[in-house]
Amino acid sequence: MKFKTVLLAAAALATTTLSPLGASAEEVKKIGLAVSNLQADYFNQIKIGVEAYAKEKGIEVITVDAKNDSATQVSQVQDLLTQDIDAFIYIPAGAAAAAVPTRLAKEAGIPVVNVDRNADEAPGDTFIATDNATSAYEVCKHIIGLAGGKGKMLMIHGQKGTTPEVERTKGCQKAIGENAGVELVAEQWSEQWSQAEGLNIGQNLLQANPEVSLIFAQADGLALGAAQAVKVSGVSQRVYIGGFDGDTTALPILAQGGFDATATQQVRGIGRLAVDSAIKLAAGEKLPAEQLLPGFLTTPENAAKFVAEHP
Repeated sequence: MKFKTVLLAAAALATTTLSPLGASAEEVKKIGLAVSNLQADYFNQIKIGVEAYAKEKGIEVITVDAKNDSATQVSQVQDLLTQDIDAFIYIPAGAAAAAVPTRLAKEAGIPVVNVDRNADEAPGDTFIATDNATSAYEVCKHIIGLAGGKGKMLMIHGQKGTTPEVERTKGCQKAIGENAGVELVAEQWSEQWSQAEGLNIGQNLLQANPEVSLIFAQADGLALGAAQAVKVSGVSQRVYIGGFDGDTTALPILAQGGFDATATQQVRGIGRLAVDSAIKLAAGEKLPAEQLLPGFLTTPENAAKFVAEHP
């Protein structure tokens, strides 16, 4: 598969080299990486991508894990900024206080690469993510197609107000809007994007809406929980379930038909692009405000290739 071609095309979005304002690429020796929650497979895969690629380039990475707590993350970033880092890769722990670490780094003259989540009021020097809206649209369009273009739908959201939650909602709503026979009858937000929440929320929503035939869960953990909820709910109709992320734990289950679709994100590729962007920013280059990578619509028919080679 030509994943590297896609990544190179995305990296080529970087534009206009300015006169150096900071360290040259050769002088970048240390990068700070603040991750929202390493208990989530998605974020752990990005971390692996960042650390492995940085090691190839002889760059040290100092990684901190906020465990989904914004206050903890602010404190961790304050500490990172005292450790002579040349650039800062930042995945906010949530919408609350998301702007604070970016402001602190910029005040210290350290370039910021935001990954997955951004803060509108204080964005990083560049923002790297999957094209969440387009990928969510493709997942929802696919499961709606499986249901014959009609049916009642549930939406189980991620953490409210975060960039991926907002964009995935937007994308799925576009697919719903294109199908007059589909009705979104109930939706609920999660806090941790987790399988346990998917099960609990799914059971509650199915109990109140037993006629549902479509569920869009905004993360694979939520989708796996929703699939469990369908099994224990006793509904007789076929329920088509879409997830998001292409988690390494969920893809084998998808390949076996455990749910119906996901969008596989280029997690390792996002990590590599984040390192390259950090180096360029530290060397004084100007990058696009956003660098969005495509996700890959993944179904039981093609999931095995993503299990064998995750992008």
